[in-house]
Amino acid sequence: MGTVKLEPIAPCHLVALPYPGRGHINPMMNLCKLLASKKHDLLITFVVTEEWHGFIGADPKPDNIRFAMVPNVIPSELGRAKDFPGFVEAVCTKLQEPFELLLDRLEPEVSFIVADPFVVWAVRVGNKRNIAVASLWPMSASVFSTLHHFELLKENGHFPADVSVRGDEVIDYIPGISTTRLADLPTVFYDDVQQVLNRALEAVSSTYKAQYLISTSFYELEPHAFDTLRAKLSSPVYPIGPSIPHFEISKGAHDNDLNYLHWLDSQPKSSVMYVSLGSFLSVSNAQMDEIIAGVKNSGVRFLWVARGDASKLKDGVGDMGLVVPWCDQLGVLCHSSIGGFWSHCGWNSTQEAVYAGLPVLTFPIFFDQIPNGKQIVEDWKIGYRVKKKKVGGGDIVTREEIAELLQRFMDVESNEGKEVRKRAKQLQETCQGAIAKGGSSDSNLDAFIKNISRGYSP
Repeated sequence: MGTVKLEPIAPCHLVALPYPGRGHINPMMNLCKLLASKKHDLLITFVVTEEWHGFIGADPKPDNIRFAMVPNVIPSELGRAKDFPGFVEAVCTKLQEPFELLLDRLEPEVSFIVADPFVVWAVRVGNKRNIAVASLWPMSASVFSTLHHFELLKENGHFPADVSVRGDEVIDYIPGISTTRLADLPTVFYDDVQQVLNRALEAVSSTYKAQYLISTSFYELEPHAFDTLRAKLSSPVYPIGPSIPHFEISKGAHDNDLNYLHWLDSQPKSSVMYVSLGSFLSVSNAQMDEIIAGVKNSGVRFLWVARGDASKLKDGVGDMGLVVPWCDQLGVLCHSSIGGFWSHCGWNSTQEAVYAGLPVLTFPIFFDQIPNGKQIVEDWKIGYRVKKKKVGGGDIVTREEIAELLQRFMDVESNEGKEVRKRAKQLQETCQGAIAKGGSSDSNLDAFIKNISRGYSP
């Protein structure tokens, strides 16, 4: 009897295409690591620009994830803060051709694409090639819903609107979103960068033609927003968050070569405020001077991550704290000596604060950071605003206000301090439940993997 020769089965090959920015690359990589750990026969090609490969190419990752490179869209991508609209435009216009050439070369044949919607042409490319596409939304579900219902702002006379005059006007008609002020909408609605708003709206509308929408949030954090989106969108919506590296935290162990961890180990429980105001946009020099003086005058212990102003900070803040150029943020937030987080409210940082069960001082600067800060303070009630509620450009928070707020924020014995920390711990438990075996995020991830395995042709 002759032997039957079996053809080897090609592995399922997923291509991950993040927008080239840290707040987009990190959640995409975290999703890929989760997928790789749950489905060992999945091959993932993670597409980055040459510059980003230089930053993350040596980072540890599972064997079934590999990098592929496309050219930089502008000479130095980290200079994007100087011309943010220009950078957004370059991603939308210059990356498609090299990405398509890459798809032609990749082996085995690509069976699935997970793309950031801010790479607005990705779904089009997948549909054209008969490759199923999942859009990974890198912000909150509430921000998605706000952009999805943009026309309501026009109909109700809230776009265009001068936020310096009308910022306190209340908006209570966006489905799935709690009542908000005009000033707490994403800044693309009122920062006069029409080009960026157009691209953000295009990012949302691109997801309508994707086969799946994956959210980096988790269902219990924004249930009304998710219920609304599931009712309105035709494709399945999978909240799989928080898409942060929680699976890489080893309890009670850390790399003892890191000086900042030694320092944290020597501090009293819940006594240190962690300060990180983001990796991209920053505050004015005048405001930074007030922040430095306010931190120093408060007498509060702190660990401050500062990429550009490290020497200025070290000179200005005295000996109550430590200034470092980088740290393992989630590992630090979960350290027992950390008692609060002063944050720019980027979505990844917001979710890391929730995961770590910490109260947050909100200092949003741009785009979705503004509504994230509002959710932290008003919806989840786990933090305070640093910026004054008064609307208008040019307001600076003084060193006196900052010092007083920090003392209040880090007072873990006051009734207020106990209440805000109690709520933060309750939200932390909800978050842990979502990612636990059988939790909402874990179950959504399994359902998504089942769809990948089954194969889907648009």
